[in-house]
Amino acid sequence: MTKEQQVQNSTRAALDEGALETADIQSAIDRAAQAGGGVVTISPGVHRTGALRLRSFVELRLEMGAILRFVPDPDLYPAIESSWEGAPARVHSPCISARGETDVAITGLGRIDGGGAAWWHAFRHDRASLAHPRPTLLGFDGCTRVTIADVTLTNSPSWTVHPMHCDDVRVAGVRIINPPDSPNTDGINPESSRNVRITGCHIDVGDDCIAIKSGTERADAPPACENIVIANCTMLHGHGGVVIGSEMTGGVRGVVISDCVFDGTDRGIRLKTRRGRGGVVEDVRVSNIVMRSVACPVVINPFYFCGPDGKAPRVSDRSALPADDGTPAIRRIHISGLSATGVTSCAGFLSGLPERPLTDIALDDVAISFAEDPTPSVPAMADGVPEMAAAGFRIAFAEGVRLSRVSLTGLDGEAVAQDGAHVTTSEVTIHER
Repeated sequence: MTKEQQVQNSTRAALDEGALETADIQSAIDRAAQAGGGVVTISPGVHRTGALRLRSFVELRLEMGAILRFVPDPDLYPAIESSWEGAPARVHSPCISARGETDVAITGLGRIDGGGAAWWHAFRHDRASLAHPRPTLLGFDGCTRVTIADVTLTNSPSWTVHPMHCDDVRVAGVRIINPPDSPNTDGINPESSRNVRITGCHIDVGDDCIAIKSGTERADAPPACENIVIANCTMLHGHGGVVIGSEMTGGVRGVVISDCVFDGTDRGIRLKTRRGRGGVVEDVRVSNIVMRSVACPVVINPFYFCGPDGKAPRVSDRSALPADDGTPAIRRIHISGLSATGVTSCAGFLSGLPERPLTDIALDDVAISFAEDPTPSVPAMADGVPEMAAAGFRIAFAEGVRLSRVSLTGLDGEAVAQDGAHVTTSEVTIHER
C-alpha cells in the first residue's frame, strides 16, 4: 500500500468512526447567544465536528480531557470571502470562527485538534484537490474583546490563531503544537489588529511562531497592527520566533517583546518585507530574550523574495530606486538583553533599502556565542545573500545604527561589515572559544 493510499484510508476511517457533533455544538452556541450570552462546555471525551462559529458573549470552554477534533473533510468548511497571506481571497472557513462579534472566548484545559495531516498531505501532493486555501484553526475577523486561554491547540491545517481587524485580543497560557515540518502552520498571527497581548504561551510549530502582519496587495489601505505585547513565552522550531511581515502594508507599530525563550527557531527576531508593499515598522522594543540554536538572532530584510512578485527585478535591486507609497520604512527598533548560543550563520543581518535606509536601530547588552562547527546557511531570504558561518553583523543601507556592550564568542572574521551604513560601536568584545 502506498503512503498516499494509507493517508486516504486513514481519512476515510476518520470520517466513518463516529457521528459528527457539529449541529449540536453549534446549536448550543446559538442558544447561549440568543439568551444574552453564556458558557458552552465541551465535556471530557472526543467530540468530532466540522466548522463552528462563535457568537457574541459566548465562551466555549473545554474541560480537562475534552478533545474537539475537526474532521478533515473540505465540505465541512464552506468557502468564505476573507484573506490569505494579507491579500483578499476566498478561503475555507476556519475550524472555529467569529465575525464582527463582541466578547468571545475559547478557554479551558482541553484540546482542539485541527486534523491537519490530511490537509498537509493534499497541500504537498495534490494541490489541485484544494479549491481554496486551507482553514485556519481559530479565525477571528472584526471582533472586539477576544480571549483565548489555557487550551492546547494542535495539528492546525494552516495558521493556528489568526485575529484579523480585531481590537482587544488576549492569548494567555495557550499551548500550540504542530509538527516541525507541517506547512504554513504559524502559531499566532495578529493581522491589522490592535491591543493584542500574547503571554505565557508555549509555541512549537512548522512556520513562524508569532507573525505580526497588516495586509498587502489590497486596493484599500489596511489598518495598522499596533499595540502588541508578547511576554513570557517559549517558542520552538519554526522559521522565526517573532516575525514582523512580510505583509505590512498597513504598518506595524508599538510592539514590545520581552522575557521569552527561542529554541531552534531558525531565525530569532525577524522583519521581512520588500518594495511595493509599503508600510512603516516603528517603535519595536525587544528585551530579555534567550535564544538557542538559531541561524541568525536578528534579521531585518527588505529584499524578501518569497510569495507573489518576489522574484521581480526591483525586489533584489541594490541600487537606489525612486521612493513612493510602496517603499517600506523601518525605524526605531531597539533590542537589549539578548543572549544567543549555538548560533550558526551570523550575529545579525540588518538591511534597509538604499532609497530608504534603516534609522534609529540599537542593540545593547547582546551576547552571541557561535556553534563550534556551524553549518553554513543563508541568514536572510533574499537574492544575493551568500551562505555564512559564524559571521559577525552584516549591516547595509542604514543610518544611526548603534551597537553597544556586544560580546561575540567563536567569531570567524570581522565583527561588523558595513555597506552604505553608518554604525556606531561601543564595547564590542570578541572572545576566543
